[in-house]
Amino acid sequence: MQEIAAGLGFSETVFLDCTRPVPLARIFTPGAEIPFAGHPLVGAAWVLGAMGPGRRLACGIGEVPFRVEGDRAWIEVALSQEVEEAAADAGAGAGLPVALRAWMVRLPLRYLLLEAATRELVGAARPDFDRLAVEPWEGTLVFARAAGGVKARFFAPALGVPEDPATGSAAVALASALTLAGEGEGTLLIEQGDEVGAPSRISLQGGGGRVSVGGTVRPAGLRRLGR
Repeated sequence: MQEIAAGLGFSETVFLDCTRPVPLARIFTPGAEIPFAGHPLVGAAWVLGAMGPGRRLACGIGEVPFRVEGDRAWIEVALSQEVEEAAADAGAGAGLPVALRAWMVRLPLRYLLLEAATRELVGAARPDFDRLAVEPWEGTLVFARAAGGVKARFFAPALGVPEDPATGSAAVALASALTLAGEGEGTLLIEQGDEVGAPSRISLQGGGGRVSVGGTVRPAGLRRLGR
């Protein structure tokens, strides 16, 4: 599975074992297997919804409820309870802006979240991938609030993903951090991926210690694997 994921080169590749009562998803980046990722699980939920009845799938963090509404799919997970404030200049040495606020969130991978002052600063970030690859966290989300939504970029070179066009797990991390900051309920739209030519829009719905992550899903074609 790791060889296939590396060969395909997508940020994440998900393999579904549908022989179980609750289908099991195993998720691989080009460089590692990871326990949880929102983007591939939303896609997997959409596929499972097309295959027949079912409302749950399993991954490295346990069972995850999902729902499918036409061309949109949603997963629902608990907010992280492992959130702490971080230094505002934690990413400065890696070419990232000094933050207005910063957090470290475990999901169970560790993500550094940096809130920039403007969306222009997010777009202008020029991360040092070599430096980020050896930092004591696996992923870095840089974001700015804008007109009721969020402009975001996510970097995970340690996992073989220099920049990810859509990161549902980072969306969950953001919801967890904002809850710590007193914003525990509501909705957000996250804009991501424009800088890598793959724009995505991730919807968040939070409340009661849980968050739903979803968006529109569309087939991107078939790949035939063979030796």
